[in-house]
Amino acid sequence: MTRASLDKQPHEVASMFDDVAANYDLTNDVLSLGQDRRWRKEVSRAVAAGPAERILDLAAGTGTSSLPFTRTGAYVVPCDFSLGMLREGKKRYPWLPLTAGDATKLPFRDGAFDAVTISFGLRNVQDTDQALRELYRVTKPGGRVVICEFSHPTWGPFRTVYEEYLMRALPPVARAVSSNPDAYVYLAESIQSWPEQAELAGLLRKAGWTKVAWRNLSGGIVALHRGTKPQ
Repeated sequence: MTRASLDKQPHEVASMFDDVAANYDLTNDVLSLGQDRRWRKEVSRAVAAGPAERILDLAAGTGTSSLPFTRTGAYVVPCDFSLGMLREGKKRYPWLPLTAGDATKLPFRDGAFDAVTISFGLRNVQDTDQALRELYRVTKPGGRVVICEFSHPTWGPFRTVYEEYLMRALPPVARAVSSNPDAYVYLAESIQSWPEQAELAGLLRKAGWTKVAWRNLSGGIVALHRGTKPQ
C-alpha cells in the first residue's frame, strides 16, 4: 500500500504512514516552508498544559508534537495507530509513553485527561463524528479539546493559489524529499475534501463540546478549533 484512498480505510491509512515514518517530520517542514513549527507552537499555547495535567496527544506520529507539553511539567500520552510512526518515535524519544490506539476506539478510560489534542490527523480518520465523541469521552468534565487541522483559506485569490500549490506543486516537491510521494497526493486530496471551518465547529458541538471557537492561521491554510467539556 503506497497511499490511502479518500474513503480512509484504517489499514490503508496506517500502512501509508508506516511507509513515510522515517522522513515524515522533515518532509512536513519542507512542504510547509517551515510553517508547521509555528502551527505547533500555537497548538501548545492553546492547550496551555499545566504541571501534573494529563494530556492526550492523538495522531502524535513520532511524538515530536508531544515534546512541548512535556516541558510544562504535564504528563503527555502520545497516541497513534501507525506502528511505523511509533517505532520511529521510540528510537528518537524512548522516554515518551508512546501508545498505539485508534481514534474511533481509544484505549483509555472515561475522563482520563485534562486536555486532548490532535494535529493534522483528524481528517485521516474514517469516522470524524466517532473520533470527536471518543475525545469527549476520555476528557474529564471541564477539560478541553484543541484541534489543529488543514483548512480552507478565506480570501478567494489566495485560496485559488493555495489549491494550485496543493495539486500541482506539492507532488513534485514530495517526490524530491519523501520516500513515498504518492502519500502526499492523498494528503493534498484529503485537505481539499475536508470541511470548512464552520462545519467542523458544528461537528464539535454535535459531539457535545461547548464554548466552541476557532481561529485561522496562515490565512486559513490551518484552523485551530477549541472546545470545552461541560462540568
